[in-house]
Amino acid sequence: MQPHPNQRPLGQRLLWFAALWLGGVGTVAVISFALRLWIAPK
Repeated sequence: MQPHPNQRPLGQRLLWFAALWLGGVGTVAVISFALRLWIAPK
């Protein structure tokens, strides 16, 4: 098996990984904050 000849450079792959990870963490944070405001308003 040969590796794909058009693999992206490591920097671009790490950037995509970081962007997707931050997107997932941000989504969970927004949902948890909204649930907290909905369930336990001041």
